[in-house]
Amino acid sequence: MRFLLVEDNLSLAAAVEDRLRMDGHVVDHAPDISVADDYAATADYDLILLDIMLPDGDGRDFLKAHRNRQGTTPVIVLTARSEVSDRVGVLDLGADDYITKPFDFSELEARCRAVLRRHGGGSSNQKRFGSVVFDPMAGTLNIGERTVSLRNKELRLLEIFINAPDRIFSKSKLVDRLFSYEEDVSENAIEVYVGRLRKHLAGSDVEITTVRGLGYRMSLA
Repeated sequence: MRFLLVEDNLSLAAAVEDRLRMDGHVVDHAPDISVADDYAATADYDLILLDIMLPDGDGRDFLKAHRNRQGTTPVIVLTARSEVSDRVGVLDLGADDYITKPFDFSELEARCRAVLRRHGGGSSNQKRFGSVVFDPMAGTLNIGERTVSLRNKELRLLEIFINAPDRIFSKSKLVDRLFSYEEDVSENAIEVYVGRLRKHLAGSDVEITTVRGLGYRMSLA
């Protein structure tokens, strides 16, 4: 998953980034609304973590503008305000959830999982496609009696494909989804990860095919 973290407290942002990256997520950090707007305009995010009090404005204005642009990316608001009216206000503006500072990182992770499940229209962590059962939380891929433990980038790449079967993803789009702006990688890295996934999927009825000149597509064989 690719996250946009909008937070001006640099120590808190670094801690959240480290925790999410340990789980294999890609995180772009914006210290203010201006940078957040630039990131949101150029990248597709699976989840936005949004602080309210920012140096150049109110995070609620960013949230409102995001929804007015028909932005469907789920948003969890990080707030130091505990009043009911404040919490109700951000939910009415289009936030999917909120968490009050200071928070425990395990709670933040749980809220992220819950929001992403709801956004994906499911109540279970497991995703099924053909004979493949994928559990992104456990980081495992099951084909019959065989279980494969996936590394972080393999896991996130499979998650991208399995959430949009039959869709063609270009190498540049996959780089955008798998790596943050801070990471300097070439599109050749995608070939490596696709090759690994193909080996893991051997023996199943699921295949990742190369669409010449366009990219890759996962479909039933």
